[in-house]
Amino acid sequence: MGNGSFSPFYPSDYLKDASDMAAYLQAVIEQSGEDPLQLARAFGVAARAFGLDELARETGLTQSEIAKALSGEGDPLFSIVLKITKALGLRLTFRPAADDQQHLDVVSRVQKGT
Repeated sequence: MGNGSFSPFYPSDYLKDASDMAAYLQAVIEQSGEDPLQLARAFGVAARAFGLDELARETGLTQSEIAKALSGEGDPLFSIVLKITKALGLRLTFRPAADDQQHLDVVSRVQKGT
């Protein structure tokens, strides 16, 4: 095997619009066990995809405040999360956790053919 070089992988390069960001953030929530640090990092990825300059303008926060809040190292204020969510063109929504189990039950029944 040769000594190949690899290009860096930036997930933010693949988030082209609010729909991509919403799907990405939802997947992170589902896969991370709702780990707040993972979610903060995922918001950071979405923020970079959106553009930190534009996000700073739309939220009234500095790029440094955004980077710090979404680094996964801190615990961002809920008000900051809401500002960023709105600026990204997303909406924070909630649903009963029981819906997840109901969905899994339906999928299981369909897979079993019952």
